Amino acid sequence: MIIKKLLILNCLILCVIGLGIAQDSYTISGYIRDAESGETLIGANIFVQENPVLGTSSNNYGYYSIQLKAGTHKLVYSYLGYEDQVIELELTAAQKLDVGLNLGGTVIDSVVVVTAEEADRNISRAEMGIIQLPMSDVKELPAFLGEVDLLRTMQLLPGVTSVTEGSTGFFVRGGGQDQNLVLLDEAVVYNSGHLLGFFSVFNSDAIKNTTIIKGGMPANYGGRLSSVLDIHMKEGNNKRASIEGGLGLVSSRLTIESPIVKEKSSFIVSGRRTYAYDLARPFLRGSDFEGTNYYFYDLNAKINHTFSDKDRVYLSGYFGQDELSFQSRFRDANVGVNYGNLTGTLRWNHLFNDRLFMNTSIIYNNYDYAFDGEEFGIEANINSGVEDWNFKIDFDYLATPHDLKFGVNVINHHLTPNITNFEDADTSIPIFGRSGDRYANEYAAYLLDRIRMNPILSLNIGLRASAYTLFGPYESKVTGESFDRNEAVTTYFGIEPRAIARLRISETASLKTSIAYSNQYIHMVTNSASSLPLEIWVPSTDLVQPQRGWQAAFGYFKNFRDNDFEFSVETYYKELNNQIDYAENYVNDPTQDLEDQFVFGDGKAYGLEFFLRKRNGKLNGWLSYTLSRTERTFDDINDGNIFPAIQDRPHDLSIAMSYKINPKWQISGSFVYTSGITFTPVESIYLLEQSVSYQFGDRNSARIEPYHRFDLSARLTPKQRKENGLRSSWTFSIYNLYDRRNLLFYYYVPQQNNETSTTSVDARKVSFFPIIPSITWNFKWQGKSDE
Repeated sequence: MIIKKLLILNCLILCVIGLGIAQDSYTISGYIRDAESGETLIGANIFVQENPVLGTSSNNYGYYSIQLKAGTHKLVYSYLGYEDQVIELELTAAQKLDVGLNLGGTVIDSVVVVTAEEADRNISRAEMGIIQLPMSDVKELPAFLGEVDLLRTMQLLPGVTSVTEGSTGFFVRGGGQDQNLVLLDEAVVYNSGHLLGFFSVFNSDAIKNTTIIKGGMPANYGGRLSSVLDIHMKEGNNKRASIEGGLGLVSSRLTIESPIVKEKSSFIVSGRRTYAYDLARPFLRGSDFEGTNYYFYDLNAKINHTFSDKDRVYLSGYFGQDELSFQSRFRDANVGVNYGNLTGTLRWNHLFNDRLFMNTSIIYNNYDYAFDGEEFGIEANINSGVEDWNFKIDFDYLATPHDLKFGVNVINHHLTPNITNFEDADTSIPIFGRSGDRYANEYAAYLLDRIRMNPILSLNIGLRASAYTLFGPYESKVTGESFDRNEAVTTYFGIEPRAIARLRISETASLKTSIAYSNQYIHMVTNSASSLPLEIWVPSTDLVQPQRGWQAAFGYFKNFRDNDFEFSVETYYKELNNQIDYAENYVNDPTQDLEDQFVFGDGKAYGLEFFLRKRNGKLNGWLSYTLSRTERTFDDINDGNIFPAIQDRPHDLSIAMSYKINPKWQISGSFVYTSGITFTPVESIYLLEQSVSYQFGDRNSARIEPYHRFDLSARLTPKQRKENGLRSSWTFSIYNLYDRRNLLFYYYVPQQNNETSTTSVDARKVSFFPIIPSITWNFKWQGKSDE
């Protein structure tokens, strides 16, 4: 009913706007592409030279539409890192105008954070907390073990902190790790890490564009409370074939792209695999770890075809897997862990007319985790995962001064929170069984209006309506009632208003404010005592309520020295309800139903973010600092008193810089400093019937040492003799240059004093990642163009 009413409202709004359109106005529309590869450019800008207020930007598929009065106009097409193109035309009728931009300009070699913008977009647009990361700029920063990583670069931005050292997991403005919506070509990625979280699953060679939304989440996104990471894969070069990749000490990668039908269809295939343990195997012979092996691999693939000026189809997919095996001869133990993501996205773009653009998507994603272990004759098998089918339709109605976006989507969830089986290998008798699967549907409809009212004021207003239904089989923890398969258990609804306003107070400065309310119906819980990546996703039930939260933000944005420097300061306040944690007396017992182990509470986070960036020149980069607090309150934890959350990092400083010495050499470095992670300390220890018991202090009342690290890299690009053919470069990087032994966590070892007959506890420190050098050879071959 809610979706039906919202669709009727959408149609009424379109009719009203259509009636108000002046008869002497005409539409200019088309696609903006990279002139060399044919790749569409997301967020490229189009504006009228004589009146820059009249402008728009291309959508996620490179399509734009702008309405102007009849007459002569000069249109400027711009995209950072590309040469501007100015087209003068006499507008007497609607026109279709596709534009190809060439690489070049004065900022092509700079390291930047935001792309696809006119020079003052940060002050001219009604956007807050939205940052775009082009992969060309991510590749400029120091690599970890030779691997350029999108998520590590993102952690250098204000308001974003890592979960632990080496991990690609991240917190945004005090939100939980599960409160980040991570999308790869619209498919949800439930686990974004390889190598127990040390690498991300995103192969830099396959990624075209990344958008990060920390606050002011537009109404077309939902299902999470804190942030959106929207990643788009490359489409494939539709003009000529190319091959690129890299050979490193830990991993190698290879990408192939080529036209199928020139300028109509193309494909890209990109793969990556690690082999560190293969190289180390000779050194493990004769040791207790001789049978140990680990590797991960992933594969990105995409194909697209343009059937006509109005229709285009995309099919893309991702498959990645981690495989870990461990054998100990002395403990008679064998352990195997494998987990991975599988996604597939089928999309159809259709133009109804020069202003109404539609994208229809059918999306599949699957995350699966499996643990198999045997020790002293006891076998254990643990499985967990999420499988989704998602159908969505999105419309863009592009009309000056309104840009409307509206749509609906339905997601079918199949969650496997915990399937556990223990078995005695000698008797083959199962010791424990399994818990049931969970099934749910999630629905949403939204309407978003981006209004450019005048040069001073612009608005971004949206409304999202969401609903969620859990289906059986299920036995209620509240009423005890049992539900059969496909029988509705409980239903939740949510109305989610979103708004952003921009007030331009001068030619070089503006004020912005935003507010957003969100609902989250599925949740991730993690046993902090386990080092395995067992991230268990659970649905909302009649006991587990949906997470709900709202965030308000206010900011001042200023550019100076002809937009070469950008400065901003933002403050935010966030409240979170129905947060999930384990009870204080929780013991990791896979035989117990997970819902019986949960406790529920509320949280809040607030902070102040500073950001300074230099855009152009040989030396460029940015500095960010965040001052923040994150707190939680649970009736069943810490006697109901407020305690700092694991996300609480009061001070977070990042510096990222790059300097181009000459056409061959470029160096870059990054420095990070952040407050230490909170933990619950042991206050006392006592013996009870030959067992050791600990008395813990208040929840998260202690903090480990502050974390800081400096990384450095240098890139050598030999002079290229030919425009086509093989090109190559060398990347030399050093992780943790001054060998800072950052503390990850403490563990406690009881110490018995026989002379005094007393027992004490010794806190041991655990730290990883000393200074780590790496070297990677990157190459690219490009075929000849017929042009």
